[in-house]
This record gives sequence, structure tokens and C-alpha cells, in this order.
Amino acid sequence: MSRTVLFQSLVFYLLLLKTITMSEEELLSVDYEVYGRVQGVFFRKYTQSEGKKLGLVGWVQNTQAGTVQGQLQGPTLKVRKMQEWLRSTGSPQSRILKAEFNNEKTIDKLDFKDFRVVH
Repeated sequence: MSRTVLFQSLVFYLLLLKTITMSEEELLSVDYEVYGRVQGVFFRKYTQSEGKKLGLVGWVQNTQAGTVQGQLQGPTLKVRKMQEWLRSTGSPQSRILKAEFNNEKTIDKLDFKDFRVVH
């Protein structure tokens, strides 16, 4: 077998392995709470929009304590992107002091069909 054929076969198998790994990526569920100026600044709407854009499901709501809380579910890498968004971006008028994430666990299937704003 020539080196060229061997190299092409190796590339093919690596791409195949990557495809299989990506399709079987773990699903993650995590609860979150965001502190700061996050109410009255369309934070829930932007959170819902960003979650949907990433293909995540879950929910978001205001709390009586002036925070925003919710739950995210989806592929691990997308959940990680959303966590970073909640930690550092938010809505344009928000001022995030901190974001806490709890109850992180892998799940076999999604518990929600979409991403909702809860009132």
C-alpha cells in the first residue's frame, strides 16, 4: 500500500470517527442563576433567543430576589457556549455581576421541547 493511499485512508477514518463522536455527544442539563442588572432589560427574551439559536431547550424566569434563573439542556459544547453567554454577555442593557451554575448532570434525553420564558 502506498503512503498516499495509507494517508487518505487515515484521513477518512479520522473524519468518520469525528462524525460518530459528534453525533453521540453527551446531553447536559444545568440550572443557572444570573445576578446583577438583569430584570427590566429584556434579559429573559435575549436568553430565550440565544438558547434557541444554539439549539438548546429549557426555560428562564425572573425571581423575586431580582435575579434571573432557569435550566439549560442540550449538547455539552452548546451548553458551555450558553453558560459563557450568561456569564459575560446577556442583553445589551444588562450588567451581569455573576452567574452561578448548579445541578449539572448528563441526561439520556431532553426534558423540554423548546426554550421558554416562564412568567
